[in-house]
Amino acid sequence: MISCDSIIFDMDGTLWDAVETYTRAWNMFFMMHGIEKTVTKEFLDSFMGLEEKLFLEKILPEVTDAERKKFYQEVIILQYALIEQEGGNIFDGVMEGLGRLSEKYKLFIVSNCPRLTIRYFIKWSGIRNLITDSLAHGENFKSKHENIILLKNKHDLKTPVYVGDTDSDRKQSALANVPFVYVDYGFGECSEYAKKFSSFRELTEFFLQNREGECESG
Repeated sequence: MISCDSIIFDMDGTLWDAVETYTRAWNMFFMMHGIEKTVTKEFLDSFMGLEEKLFLEKILPEVTDAERKKFYQEVIILQYALIEQEGGNIFDGVMEGLGRLSEKYKLFIVSNCPRLTIRYFIKWSGIRNLITDSLAHGENFKSKHENIILLKNKHDLKTPVYVGDTDSDRKQSALANVPFVYVDYGFGECSEYAKKFSSFRELTEFFLQNREGECESG
């Protein structure tokens, strides 16, 4: 059984796919600085969900750590601007599902993204009134499990679950001692979980049918 009083969501690969937008920002940066390099969406897809330091090592292995951080600050500004203009691809069923789930649960977002990306996502998608709180890796540079615990303590959550799309999400959920709910339509693969869904609609119906905070796992 999964006991749950709140749901904490990963963002990229779980609620939406904005990697095309992130890719454009990187390539704009390279072009603006005369750097003969480009990245593809497929290339970035494979690194989604990583913490900033490891992510930048994968994207910019040829430069120093200090240069990576400096470059990334420029890329982030470009990403914010593009998200405001174009957003990303919100997965089918997410908008309706979040609205329905928010009537029964407190909803949160924890992501390994830059400091303001969750806020730009919330603003662009118009779900500000549905999300109780959020934490991004770029706000405090803590690991995902630490941020899950911070939200859990801040809001006195008794039995939260974490919803994500990668095996890394599973590991971080385990470190935070919360059940992991896997959605297999995202960027990663995972073979261990408390529950798996192939669409956000399935996830929504499951948690809405949950009685007294108890969900049958499997």
